[in-house]
Amino acid sequence: MRRRLPFLACLLLHCLTLRAQQAPSTAAFDAYCTTFFKEIQGLSDAKEYRQILSRYPEWEAKYNALGAADKQLFRGALANNVDYNRACYYALLKDRPNAVLSFRQAVEHGYKNYSHAKVDSDLDLIRGDKDFQQQMALIREHGDFIYVLQQAKGYAPNEARKLPAFTYQSADEPHLVALRKTYKLDSIAGQGNEVSRYINLLHWVHEQVPHDGNHENPAVRNAQDLLRVCRAEKRGLNCRGLATILNEAYLAMGYKARFVGCLPKDSTDYDSHVINAVYSPSLQKWLWMDPTNDAYVMNEQGQLLSIEEVRARIIDGRPLLVNPTANWNHKVSKTKEDYLYQYMAKNLYKLQCPLSSQYDLETRGATKSLQYVTLLPATVGAHKPAVRNTQDGPTSFTLYNTSNAAAFWQKP
Repeated sequence: MRRRLPFLACLLLHCLTLRAQQAPSTAAFDAYCTTFFKEIQGLSDAKEYRQILSRYPEWEAKYNALGAADKQLFRGALANNVDYNRACYYALLKDRPNAVLSFRQAVEHGYKNYSHAKVDSDLDLIRGDKDFQQQMALIREHGDFIYVLQQAKGYAPNEARKLPAFTYQSADEPHLVALRKTYKLDSIAGQGNEVSRYINLLHWVHEQVPHDGNHENPAVRNAQDLLRVCRAEKRGLNCRGLATILNEAYLAMGYKARFVGCLPKDSTDYDSHVINAVYSPSLQKWLWMDPTNDAYVMNEQGQLLSIEEVRARIIDGRPLLVNPTANWNHKVSKTKEDYLYQYMAKNLYKLQCPLSSQYDLETRGATKSLQYVTLLPATVGAHKPAVRNTQDGPTSFTLYNTSNAAAFWQKP
């Protein structure tokens, strides 16, 4: 398969995250990357592989002239857009030694896309090479996210350490009452069964505010204020902000709900996701709802699934379906292949949610004390303390760890 530079869009999106704080050299290199890799794509489409290889030293020279922080920011481009693609072009030119060397350099610089490298026909020339196979084994531990989940060895249902009870704020709380009335949530939820009401509210939040992962959320973090600020400033929110709005909408309607942080195994990977879990009394389980992607997940019979069920099915290979309307900002459709088997498989290694589900939970304050619970695989949880206390400015945190999935997903 010819190079389509799949990492470029992700790289540029990440670079834009700190655009407001970038030094001029950073912004200039960002713009240079856009122009350079478009040129490379054109040459690739024309199969001018030798010319491409002659162009890479120019990019590397500019990269090497960057400061340490900028090098780290653009390291992904080095691994994905230069080293990996160079390995492909050398392989297409039947230059086995340089193809193997370039692939090793890609891995050394952080290349992790195991699933792509596994099927990329451009690399067929070197698949039998021992060095290539060793490098593939290395990136499998970091980039084959289903394999990483499978190696986690499950949870510890008989774990002795106890958790405090999860709590859910009553719909009678004045701010939640105001949210329900102001936005006519009863009408939005509709008169259908409970699952249809959950989905209607999911769609509503998705339509109210676009996802914007490039900026911090406003300091005041409750649904009313977040909606007001986003409308006034014509701005979006990151996934945590969207999940906060949906969570409070569910609470305002009297539905027991949590927002759930979905975290990768790699502690240096800061790309995580936050979705919602709303409890269905009729189905007797929590249901997956993702306002960022307007997504919920089903089995082969079309029955809605919980986060726990989705994770288990990813691990053991049972079928999964994503609603056909799932999308990112009405620009990118979400399929099970990219959404579940790549992105969410990476981010379902650890799960975290607050003990108290309530209005304005994460607005910081001098008297604020927040409590969170993290669900860890048994192999990880055995080495973590049961409780840890920490401080972030004036806000104190109590962090509980557990490997008991039943305790984490206890019924409300």
